[in-house]
Amino acid sequence: MRGLSNKVAVIAGGGNGIGAVTALRLAGEGVSVVVGDLDRDGAQAVAERIESKGGRALAVQFDMTDDASVGALVKAAVDTYGGLDFMHANAADFSNIALDTDALNVPLEVFDRTLAVNLRGYLLCTRHALPELLKRRGAIVYTTSAAAYIGEPERVSYGVSKSGINALMRHVASRWGKEGIRANAIAPGLVVTEKMRGTLPEEFKAYALSMARSPRLGEPDDIAAMVAFLFSDDSAWINGQVISVDGGATLR
Repeated sequence: MRGLSNKVAVIAGGGNGIGAVTALRLAGEGVSVVVGDLDRDGAQAVAERIESKGGRALAVQFDMTDDASVGALVKAAVDTYGGLDFMHANAADFSNIALDTDALNVPLEVFDRTLAVNLRGYLLCTRHALPELLKRRGAIVYTTSAAAYIGEPERVSYGVSKSGINALMRHVASRWGKEGIRANAIAPGLVVTEKMRGTLPEEFKAYALSMARSPRLGEPDDIAAMVAFLFSDDSAWINGQVISVDGGATLR
């Protein structure tokens, strides 16, 4: 894709799954990648894979909920590679997803933790990345979800956090778009990662496939390709959008 070679990207949540594949895709396009993750070993493994293929990568352990930690992640990119062109805010906490019920019953600590990672953390990524992105007229891509707009009877914390991400993205595009910043969000469908491949029940996969307008379920490469596109010069006139990459499971 045009305009990716010799650029610098931070993947906030790049140690596994979609984030890891996105880091590999961007590196393959010539981007120097800072792989940030709470899982130090996961981030390091991704960075080593990139370097083994001739790319440039740095692994950084960070905490999406900690202001100083997010700041250190962005600083590592600037100190190592001289600046920042792209931020992909992708981290999420699914550890309490089974307890994320409805507005009457969800434990407040589950609600607070979900928003701390999935929404406040995205604000922190934005605040620390923007000053550097403005220097290079860069781009931010946020990972959101259809849960932000389809209306679910459960996962209230998750849905609220993703709705907030969409609002944050539109705010950034509206406030700094005239200064050259592009902000967009990707809403993935069911993406079968390597970790999920052997554990996801077949009946659930069949149900998800029945809801889509595609002959297959999603792969991390599908999301990585859209991230790369939204960072590239080929998407220069796309700003402030939530883009569903879900095999047609949702139609808007």
